[in-house]
Amino acid sequence: MLHTHAPSLDETFDIAVIGAGVVGCAVARRFALAGAKVIVIEKGSDILSGASKANSAILHTGFDAPPGSLELELIKAGRAEYLAIRDRLSLPLVTTGALVCAWNEAEAGKLDAILAQGRENGIAELRALSGAQARATMPGLSERLMAAIEVAGEHVIDPWSAPLAYLTQAVALGARLLREAEILAGAFDGEWTLATTAGEVRARAVVNAAGLYGDVVDQRLGFAPEFEIRPRKGQFVVLDKAALPHVPRIVLPVPTEITKGVVVCPTAFGNVLVGPTAEEQQDRTRATVETSELEALLKRGAEIVPALAGMPVTAVYAGLRPATESKAYRVFSRPAQRAITLGGIRSTGLSAALGLAQHAERLHAAFGAGFTAPGLAPEVTLPNLAETRERDWQRPEHGEIVCHCELVTKREIEAAFESAVPPGDFGGLRRRTRAGMGRCQGFYCNARLAEMTRGRLSTPLAADDGDEA
Repeated sequence: MLHTHAPSLDETFDIAVIGAGVVGCAVARRFALAGAKVIVIEKGSDILSGASKANSAILHTGFDAPPGSLELELIKAGRAEYLAIRDRLSLPLVTTGALVCAWNEAEAGKLDAILAQGRENGIAELRALSGAQARATMPGLSERLMAAIEVAGEHVIDPWSAPLAYLTQAVALGARLLREAEILAGAFDGEWTLATTAGEVRARAVVNAAGLYGDVVDQRLGFAPEFEIRPRKGQFVVLDKAALPHVPRIVLPVPTEITKGVVVCPTAFGNVLVGPTAEEQQDRTRATVETSELEALLKRGAEIVPALAGMPVTAVYAGLRPATESKAYRVFSRPAQRAITLGGIRSTGLSAALGLAQHAERLHAAFGAGFTAPGLAPEVTLPNLAETRERDWQRPEHGEIVCHCELVTKREIEAAFESAVPPGDFGGLRRRTRAGMGRCQGFYCNARLAEMTRGRLSTPLAADDGDEA
């Protein structure tokens, strides 16, 4: 069932989570597991409609996080929980490891400090490598490589199935998802009354996980500004699956003060990703792709792994990260108003999301109200989209193949719509099934998808007969 209408005004929730990105979905799961009555309020027509839809899908160790920081603590906690629950939620892990690569003397001079920082952060699986040693672990690397640090614990995951699994488990425990509901204002009188574009919501506590609009939501809730979102655009190039044999590991640059830099890495879906860029902009909604930047990414990818030169491009995309005036996470708790803000969660949000949810639960405990846990958590099994495990098309009686590029079956598409958290728009369907995300980018399958999704999406893929031109 697609939850598009506000609950009745006589219904009061324990926790209102604002934002259904990866952090909001993880927070909803954590509080639902604790026994809270949860509602997730999302501005878009589907989950992951903001910053969370575009990232590099790396499960970080925290080796390069600021020592002693909240970010480091929550990355490590989130990673540990992901590894503990992934089998129960049927979530993939592609064990690649990573190399932090130095391509010149200046970068090589920074490796000792990175190694020391990683060890200070408690990451044991680190070792310094010469250029030749690094190439022995990944022969496709350029001969220009001078030195590297191996980070054995950095891995690749499916960035969309994880938050979907978190929210699906929350919904199985009774949580509600309210879509197309932008927060307009909030008033606290011992309980919160939240005015949204879909009606009013009452809740005893609020968690702001609004990502790119975190500062705006805080102000609409009546709080003085504590931080400012400064959107940082990242453009990516997705290379054809033929590139994958050349990139078995994550290749990380020596980071700067501004950004982790351009990464070359495999994906769980069998492609190779090159990006992101790091470009400041004012617009919070529109992330354009630009030919000059994409060409620069392709050039940089070929400099790192020469075999990538001329490799076909499957897709290009851009996303916005909710950067702020500070590199630190912008987390605030206001016990008097029973409100928590999880802001400024940038490129490490996918890794830290479960840790952030744990932290939000701890902060809420200081408000003085507890819950009664429901007992065993309900089983949640999501369809596998990773190329490293069995896909639906490899199973008996899968029926029609709708998307031939990504081998997506009709059974998978129907299952997505019949699930506890069905897609609300085409982007959501793509993220749940990978339909239309392959080499042809939907050129051959979109007509069939339009037919199958008629009346099911907020914006139809095709005009119906009789629609006005």
